[in-house]
Amino acid sequence: MRQRRPLPARLLRSLAILVLSWFALSWLVVLVFRFVPPWTSAVMMERQLSAWIHGEKDFQLRHRWVPWSQVSPYVPMAMVAGEDQKFPFHHGFDFDSIQDAMDAADEGKRLRGASTISQQTAKNLFLWNGRSFVRKGLEAYFTVLIELTWPKQRILEVYMNTAELGDGIYGVGAASDVFYRTSPSRLSAAQAARLAAVLPSPRRFRVDRPSPYVLGRANWIQQQMGQLGGPGYLQGNQEAQVHRQR
Repeated sequence: MRQRRPLPARLLRSLAILVLSWFALSWLVVLVFRFVPPWTSAVMMERQLSAWIHGEKDFQLRHRWVPWSQVSPYVPMAMVAGEDQKFPFHHGFDFDSIQDAMDAADEGKRLRGASTISQQTAKNLFLWNGRSFVRKGLEAYFTVLIELTWPKQRILEVYMNTAELGDGIYGVGAASDVFYRTSPSRLSAAQAARLAAVLPSPRRFRVDRPSPYVLGRANWIQQQMGQLGGPGYLQGNQEAQVHRQR
């Protein structure tokens, strides 16, 4: 008769199988979303659940996926110019910005974020809002998976379709409908810059009723777009990335 393994060994084996299964499943989901448009995201579900819990009867979640080819090239460029200008070059983490944020915190200044677009995409799609170490650890894990599995263009495509751009308004498709009454493909550089200007606080700042801060930030983003070389800044770096992969 085969002797059974001791209970600790069986528990350890079960735990190892569980962990490996979770890693495999999470990578599979990331791989699927490289090709399949996400129909929702974790932050959208969190916001909808919060509205139900707090009895926000007038709340309406708006989201409409728009493929890269049907979005004005100014939109991803504005988001890169405003949120993460090193996006084409880093591998998910901007360590210089992280160090600058840590230095500012050590000097007693207000803690500021150093998240890249890749990190924000990972958080928007798979996680929840918050600053816990658990969430940040999971964010780093999904960021690595995304950077290893998706090309840069796909990361930007998912980001501009899942970022919250107003209370309950997610993605450039819904934002174009609500704020500009036009299609995403027709957005101008100024309109794209204003969308990017409310990030990462779209419930505090508004696209349709911009404060002086939002207007000033939108102008700055538009200037940065020009200084970086316009939409060609992304296109040229994407082509270089493909060439290196070959």
